[in-house]
Amino acid sequence: MKANEDNFVELIKRRREEGILYVMDTYGGLIHSIVRKRLFAAPDRIEECMNDIFLGIWKNIDSFDESRGSFVNWAAGVARLEAIDTLRKIQRESRFRTVSLEDMEIPQEDSAFLELTEQELSKETEEILKCLSGKDRELFRRIFLEEEEPGKAGEALGISRDNVYVRIFRGKQKIRKKLKGRKRA
Repeated sequence: MKANEDNFVELIKRRREEGILYVMDTYGGLIHSIVRKRLFAAPDRIEECMNDIFLGIWKNIDSFDESRGSFVNWAAGVARLEAIDTLRKIQRESRFRTVSLEDMEIPQEDSAFLELTEQELSKETEEILKCLSGKDRELFRRIFLEEEEPGKAGEALGISRDNVYVRIFRGKQKIRKKLKGRKRA
């Protein structure tokens, strides 16, 4: 059976190679750009990370739920998480090894493609964060999207450090509850 947009997920679930090959051909560029963005300082690890991502999609396809979002967003999430895991692994391996800036090669990114991807992910993120108050939404953006330290984010918003962690905890509970409701719908 030939894989297409309508049946590739089902093919992967039935462990048919055509499904994952379709994903590689169709979404490989997106996944590669996500990985390259995170692993720009370790270009030799990009291919290994890509393989891990496709293996992760293959093994975890049952966790993809069409009612919660599109496949491309799910696959992009898998790619981001795997790239971050690979980056952490690299950092652990080279904890005491330093690299000079002259030795680093910084690749050029396909800005139009990245912009489109970021827009799609931003829409989904905004939809998820709608259940939070304005201040909590800004706190989540600063901490989880802009990767700002919780203490600094709280200080900028006039929230005590302890209250930041309480708001994060409660916000995560609200988001989980909202996502569970979306899954059932």
